Amino acid sequence: MICAKLAPLALAAAAASGFPAAQADSGWSQLNMPRGVTEISRKIYDLHMEIFWVCVAIAVVVFGAMIWSIITYRKSRGAIPDGTLVHNTKVEAIWTVVPVIILIAMAVPAARTLVEIEDTTRTELTIKVTGFQWGWNYDYLDQGVSYYSRLDRKSDAARELLSGIDPNTVEHYLLNVDHPLVVPVGTKVRLLVTAADVITCAPRRTSPPGSRTRPPSRSRRPHRPPRPR
Repeated sequence: MICAKLAPLALAAAAASGFPAAQADSGWSQLNMPRGVTEISRKIYDLHMEIFWVCVAIAVVVFGAMIWSIITYRKSRGAIPDGTLVHNTKVEAIWTVVPVIILIAMAVPAARTLVEIEDTTRTELTIKVTGFQWGWNYDYLDQGVSYYSRLDRKSDAARELLSGIDPNTVEHYLLNVDHPLVVPVGTKVRLLVTAADVITCAPRRTSPPGSRTRPPSRSRRPHRPPRPR
């Protein structure tokens, strides 16, 4: 149930958070989701970390108890199983009530964040994002602007099998595109994310404070299908 609640959060985080401008590496920083630049994306990240540490604490307690029991009551130490203990009301009540409390404590902030994500009131800009394989089409609805963006050439070449290119030598590997999505600062933006062939995320660039942002093109361009593989 909780996983089902958090699945939309992961998708929203991918769309709402900005990708960090960092050199590609395989360190610990690549194992976690990035912290976003918007208020809602930061809430998603904080919720993600809170639930992560709750899961870590549960794992430590459960596996710690299991390992301690296995070591302490192993047969080599003369432990004899108790065949008379078949029911304990207090224990059953505890292992029922405690998980319910934990689930409620996790579900309440998750539901609150989901409500904020779905709140589209006072939206100032709506962008439809259509994903292709390594490509995205951006439609600024009610603005008459549409353009296609794909993975930058260096990353596209490095990801090819047997390309001979070390991805670590490519700046912002798999993060750069030729025409990034541009959104204004301090504006509530609604993203309508869909896909023509595969589900993918939408990289974007945030304009500096005080600047007026414009998409790269003012003319409507037709969708370009991804390059055949």
